[in-house]
Amino acid sequence: MSDERRPARRRGVESNLRTAAVWSEVSTLTAERQRELGRALRVLDLGGGTGGLAVPLAEQGHTVTVVDPSADALASLRRRSAESSASARISAVQGDADTLSEVLAAGSVDLVCCHGTLEVVDDPDTTLCRIADVLAPGGYLSLVTAQRLAAVVARALAGRFDQARAALVSPDGRWGSGDPMPRRFDQGDVVARLGRAGFTVEAIHGVRIFSDLVPGALLDSEADRADVLALEQASVADEERSVLSHLGSQLHALARKD
Repeated sequence: MSDERRPARRRGVESNLRTAAVWSEVSTLTAERQRELGRALRVLDLGGGTGGLAVPLAEQGHTVTVVDPSADALASLRRRSAESSASARISAVQGDADTLSEVLAAGSVDLVCCHGTLEVVDDPDTTLCRIADVLAPGGYLSLVTAQRLAAVVARALAGRFDQARAALVSPDGRWGSGDPMPRRFDQGDVVARLGRAGFTVEAIHGVRIFSDLVPGALLDSEADRADVLALEQASVADEERSVLSHLGSQLHALARKD
């Protein structure tokens, strides 16, 4: 077997199919903001769990505070952080959006990452306002949420047409009482919510358009993974084909605090 077709080892945030597209945009944003501000960023990772994003950001030189309600997740973060050269730049705090004011001063953060959290909070609008409170003027929010239409397609492909219809028409984007996801969002809904919280959306598109649909058996080589990542990037880069963006299982928004 050639090296090109050899099964890939465990991958980092920059090359994992589930995280590569979002990490590329976050990494680009942090580099640009660091040049503009002339210093490393102060980052809040809300719901950051085990540190999959926080540790790479700290390794880039930024100071990262992870706020998460799960004690087990934060314990895993501390173990991962201890194995990193950037452990001194990472803080772990048990809490949620409602306790942010006890952890961080108003306007004290340059970037907030809220990935996979808005779907599960009690009140998404309140959470976005709490995030805006701790961001400095001109600061950025990287928001990743579950997207509705991907669930509709997935349930239809599984032959569950009743569930696909439920996900399509229900206000929360759920396919039924057994759906483990508390809510899913549409792009227009996310833009409106961010606007009400005092943000201007600078970029928004779907991610994991194909990587969640392609069977894992077809993604067992470096070349296959690279091809899917390239396809994902091409799908959102071309405005004429941007309809594909709505089929991503997740939605990634970059928004600036007004």
